[in-house]
Amino acid sequence: MTETTASAPTTNAAAFEVRPNVNALSDDARAAALADLKFGTQFSDHMARAQWRQGEGWSDHRVEAYGPLQLDPAAAVLHYAQEIFEGLKAYRWADGSIQLFRPEANAERFNKSAHRLALPQIPVEDFIGSIEALVAVDRAWVPDVEESSLYLRPFMFASEAFLGVRPAHVIDYLLIASPVGAYFPGGIKPVSIWVAQGYHRAGPGGTGDAKCGGNYAASLLPQQQAYENGCQQVLFLDARESRYLEELGGMNLYVVRSDGTIETPRLTGTILEGITRYSVNQLLDDDGLKVIEKDITLDEVRDGIESGDIAEVFACGTAAVITPVGRLASPTFDVTVGDGEPGEVTMRIRKRLTDIQYGRAEDVHGWMRRIG
Repeated sequence: MTETTASAPTTNAAAFEVRPNVNALSDDARAAALADLKFGTQFSDHMARAQWRQGEGWSDHRVEAYGPLQLDPAAAVLHYAQEIFEGLKAYRWADGSIQLFRPEANAERFNKSAHRLALPQIPVEDFIGSIEALVAVDRAWVPDVEESSLYLRPFMFASEAFLGVRPAHVIDYLLIASPVGAYFPGGIKPVSIWVAQGYHRAGPGGTGDAKCGGNYAASLLPQQQAYENGCQQVLFLDARESRYLEELGGMNLYVVRSDGTIETPRLTGTILEGITRYSVNQLLDDDGLKVIEKDITLDEVRDGIESGDIAEVFACGTAAVITPVGRLASPTFDVTVGDGEPGEVTMRIRKRLTDIQYGRAEDVHGWMRRIG
């Protein structure tokens, strides 16, 4: 994935045949759903899909009613977890337009994940075209309250009914959409982080830099440990030495030193290449703040927090955008970052990024793409 913004490609939205949902929610029912926004619990009336077959390529592009899938019990995904997904958002601006944030980067990462999982790559024009086609039909599902958005979940899985261990010959691509509200509805609050004990998210040569369900499944037990220890998120260390910071269950991590230097773990193939991460790096650079990508040990972070050399810690990802970290804990230490409140750099970069996403600031990097 590159730091630069590619020119906007043409899309294949017109190829997606629209089959309207005859049981779509009424205006009143949809308004009620949009009045109670929770992450990933309510879905729009339609979904987009296409299918790939070996020797034939992609076909059957369509938008149809959201609903259950019919899947053979022998579908390869159920046995060998050959699947990937992405996450991005559609934003409603004050002028009523609908905008995407860096969808070309999501398409690029989706195809990189597909390659690692031996899945077919989907043309970028189909990936973005599916989003345009779905949002055009379900435009009314894009909420307009502060910090709300329509969360988009493209995914691909092996649907061939076959129990042999090989890449599947039939693959389904789908796109679903869920209206979501502010990640911090009661105001931005720092989270507590538990350092994973005895578990790792990924190892060298594995699937750490692919966005696939297996990585998240592997994080659930350590996440449960975090809850049991009064923390909201879990931090994974490297699998080779258990010394170096990698990432949280679904977010990249940054530390801000008292001299203004900002550090983030370097990408080693075991860390997901976050699109928000790249964007944060660019905005920090725009502000004249030095970002160093390096190996960062847990010991130096703990010692830096205790001495005050590390003034802030924050995480970033699609769902929360920027999340301040107020506490780092393990069985052997429990330290509070600064005064336990969101830091100045954290909040400033969060505002910079969300202002671009919601059209409140100039998009000098060309990250936003209007789709309606």
